[in-house]
Amino acid sequence: MWCIVGTLPDPDFALCPAGLEGQSTVSHGLLHLPDGQTVSVQRGTAALAATAILACEVLGVAPPRLLLAGDPGSGAGSRAIYAWLEQNLAHMAPAGLTFHYLFPDQDWHNRVLMAVQALAAPPVMVADAGFMYVAKMSGYADAYDLFTPDLGELAFLADEKAPHPFYTRGFLLAQEDDVPPLLQRARDHGNCPKNMIIKGSKDYIVLDGHIAATVDAPSVASMECIGGTGDLVTGLATAFLCAGACMAEACTAAARMARLLAQHCAPNPGTQIGALIEKLPEALNAARSVWPPSLCKEPG
Repeated sequence: MWCIVGTLPDPDFALCPAGLEGQSTVSHGLLHLPDGQTVSVQRGTAALAATAILACEVLGVAPPRLLLAGDPGSGAGSRAIYAWLEQNLAHMAPAGLTFHYLFPDQDWHNRVLMAVQALAAPPVMVADAGFMYVAKMSGYADAYDLFTPDLGELAFLADEKAPHPFYTRGFLLAQEDDVPPLLQRARDHGNCPKNMIIKGSKDYIVLDGHIAATVDAPSVASMECIGGTGDLVTGLATAFLCAGACMAEACTAAARMARLLAQHCAPNPGTQIGALIEKLPEALNAARSVWPPSLCKEPG
């Protein structure tokens, strides 16, 4: 089982372990949870989860389960997730975990990480957004298998003094387009894992600490204006890993497929991420040549 963990900006959405008990589905712009609740597919954890679920359906593998809670910023929902994970990870025994936004609480992060490392078979661990921040702040970024930062977040990872992206020092932000030295600085201070997808107008695929590939085509300029496109890439990487692709294949295919989806949809700056995700199954089926080679089996 693969599990996606994150929060929704809804104060009335309680901790929902029901997402672990059955398969969630996506239709008509909504994420349908096993207990009957629905969540609008906007940016953030819902967009990441919807992407991974739809991609896994096309790939013919069981989709990831979901552990969600509402948290508009107080941290209460995030702490409920942290506490639930600490108590239940051994029972879950997940093959992989994709963490999205959780309030960056270092103590709770470290307790969950210790619970993960105590498992007989530690899962593959992917982190984006707030959980990537707290992993770096805690000093345990290198315990993860994959981060998916954008260029601003890479500058934060490169700043060994910054406790949050808001406090990244200006001289590093000024170097956002100069990826190699930022990557090297992040590595030198132990603030990133060996593998990353660095998302931007050009995507950098970092494997075993080194830039292994770049992906810059097709380029759809309007995607820069659409919130949630980074969540789309992380969701695709999660799906390919969930289906059994190796890290190199999953990262490269995720970056390429997100761009091909944009080309397929021809969005304008006002397009919502949910509209792109809705078209993901047909775009994935039309672009089998970019799937990880190990997953390229003809249907039927």
